[in-house]
Amino acid sequence: MTDHDATVVAVAPADAPPGGGPRLLPHDMVKSVILRRGVRQFVKFGIVGGSGLLVNFLLFTLLQHFLPAANPAHDPRYSAKFSAAFLAGGVSNYFLNRIWTFKSSAHALKQGLQFIGISLVALVVALTVTKLLIPHLGPGHRTWFVATGCAIVVNFFANKYWTFKEP
Repeated sequence: MTDHDATVVAVAPADAPPGGGPRLLPHDMVKSVILRRGVRQFVKFGIVGGSGLLVNFLLFTLLQHFLPAANPAHDPRYSAKFSAAFLAGGVSNYFLNRIWTFKSSAHALKQGLQFIGISLVALVVALTVTKLLIPHLGPGHRTWFVATGCAIVVNFFANKYWTFKEP
């Protein structure tokens, strides 16, 4: 199905002036948006991202549990645990996005490297937004939410139009 496959019903209101044209009914507008391929892909991308976050969180929690630090205030292995969990979530996201979200059959290694590169760019975007917003919103969840939202948008569009670009 392409972006133009959606059938939308337009209705001219009874009191519309001649030549005023039809108007879309609300449920038809929603249906039209939902049927757009890019919107479906964005929703799938979000679902995959949530699953990657879960993989990341669970692995990090397991690593913290089975490789505890002698001094929890100073864990020299923290960065390694964090990185391993982050990479596991990223690998999971890559494969699910490749198979389900974008249904790609292009060269897997090339796409994998592109995906990792974009993830790093998105991380830099998020950290930059965080640095800019902390003076205004503080270092809490509001800043995290806005920065993460910016990274998701960068991540989605860069992967859609570069990593998983259709020939």
